[in-house]
Amino acid sequence: MAALWKLPVIYVIENNRYGMGTSIDRASARTDLFHRGTAHGIPGEQVDGMNVLAVHEAGLAAAEHARSGQGPLILEMLTYRYRGHSMSDPAKYRTRDEVDRMRTEHDPIDQARRRLIEGGADEAKLKAIDAEVRSRVAEAAQFAQDSPEPDPAELWTDVLVDA
Repeated sequence: MAALWKLPVIYVIENNRYGMGTSIDRASARTDLFHRGTAHGIPGEQVDGMNVLAVHEAGLAAAEHARSGQGPLILEMLTYRYRGHSMSDPAKYRTRDEVDRMRTEHDPIDQARRRLIEGGADEAKLKAIDAEVRSRVAEAAQFAQDSPEPDPAELWTDVLVDA
């Protein structure tokens, strides 16, 4: 429907290469997921989802595509999941070396930090920003933990409108 009506939609597929208990190579004959819209006339592209700049550039281009009336687009973000899929997934289908290598060589936060420092950013300022972010996240998490559960009557709030 989105392709038929040329809706300005950007579909983002986060491909972290693993499902519950197995790699995508063992679960799908075609592992480049951005092609999934081809049958519907929806173009797509693959993006290094671990590269902040590549994601930014792809996002800008996708927004321009959608806003220009060309219809929907698929962005497949190649990412990586460092832990198991859930608490019941011990992630024994990959090696510790693989996970460590991805953290060391491809972590998006570390990559962005390295680029900023190489570009002349003040490392002390970056550490201060990091400390502020960690503090805000901790405050937000504590606020959520300390907040009372919502009244069960709120369950249906803003969900259904009689028309």
